[in-house]
Amino acid sequence: MHVADRRGEHVDRARQRLREFVENLIAEATQDGDLRDDVAAGELAGYCLHALTAAGTVDSHDAVHRLVAVTLAGLGTPAPPP
Repeated sequence: MHVADRRGEHVDRARQRLREFVENLIAEATQDGDLRDDVAAGELAGYCLHALTAAGTVDSHDAVHRLVAVTLAGLGTPAPPP
């Protein structure tokens, strides 16, 4: 049981580090004007990680590419209002 708890701790720590890494990448890209700035970097990191988790549930390489493309499109700067 103790080993399972430790594995869980390691997995949780790894997930947190991944989220922080993605959040920092998004924050830097936002500062450079490459990504949208109307949503907090932490929220976008969560969006990316959850959306890309779906790639593990599809059964084709093309579907993975579509999910990645949709996720990246969601990070882009929004079009100016008409």
